Amino acid sequence: MRLGIWTPLPHTIRAEPAMEAAIADLTTRGSGGRVDRSFQFAIDVVNRGESYGFETTLIAERFLGPDLESWIMASALAMKTADIELMVAVHPGIVAPQVVAKMGATLDRSSGGRLAINVVNGWWQEEFDLFANGGWLGDMDRRYRRMDEYIRVITGLWTEESFSLDGEFYRVESGNLPIKTVRTPRPRIYAASRTAPGKEIVARECDVWFVPYELPFRQYEENFRHIESEMRDVSARARALGRDVAFGISAHVICEPTREAAEAKADALEEYGKRDRVSFVAAKALGAGLVGTPHTIAERLRRYADIGVECVMLHYHPMIEGLDTFAAEVMPLLPRAARATAAARTG
Repeated sequence: MRLGIWTPLPHTIRAEPAMEAAIADLTTRGSGGRVDRSFQFAIDVVNRGESYGFETTLIAERFLGPDLESWIMASALAMKTADIELMVAVHPGIVAPQVVAKMGATLDRSSGGRLAINVVNGWWQEEFDLFANGGWLGDMDRRYRRMDEYIRVITGLWTEESFSLDGEFYRVESGNLPIKTVRTPRPRIYAASRTAPGKEIVARECDVWFVPYELPFRQYEENFRHIESEMRDVSARARALGRDVAFGISAHVICEPTREAAEAKADALEEYGKRDRVSFVAAKALGAGLVGTPHTIAERLRRYADIGVECVMLHYHPMIEGLDTFAAEVMPLLPRAARATAAARTG
């Protein structure tokens, strides 16, 4: 199982003092020093994760909000890290797939083959109206058709010497991308979708599918059975196309000496998630059920690994304190391979 960590950005983690101070700078003209505090916080977290053996980091994209832009952020992080995969979120309809292919190949080259992308269909209409020049699609089927073409254009330009597509949303005629990626046959593509059209796109075009779950966090067993069923569904779709798809899960970890203490913090985070749609993003990750003592969390991670989840993308509150606790108290309980990876990185 590969360990991943969310790069902390204002809209991806629960508010904490370090990020609140950074947001005050970001939202005040003329405020801040030579190094932006939100960027430094991201560096501190990702470097710490890398030292513990984490293998991938997700750089989310939130255009409406005080978040540094994901491609620029990832490019800067590439110069501050050594081995960790840089998974950049992209929204079909905002940045053209031809441009994403070019930027992606550039970042792949400049990072030594560490690029991945996470394709996010999007849910925030105001974000698309402003940053996609009114490009919100209210029809879900059309959004998924656009997502399908989007991935096909990126993949085609990354892998073919001459690529053409005469689509509903994108047109490419004998397109060629002179820069070839280091990673072969192309950088890894992640996605998450609960709908049948979305799962079909993942089965046909993507490498890793982030599995779905629901709140409240106490329905872990029900979520686990649902995840297992959904994984079988996507695996069958991929096999019917002659492909294999790997599986990931995004999770908020709350590790405490007692179950009661962990669940009290999880209850508080669920309540926090009721404030607005953005706060809900951080809270919803409790649905993976990584709440409890170190032994409970390790046991649940092993269960996920046993059913085929090969990547976990984690975040904590506070981020650095939670990461340190996970590394010290949970990672030693994980299978030997995970511990060996961590030892190699920190030794």
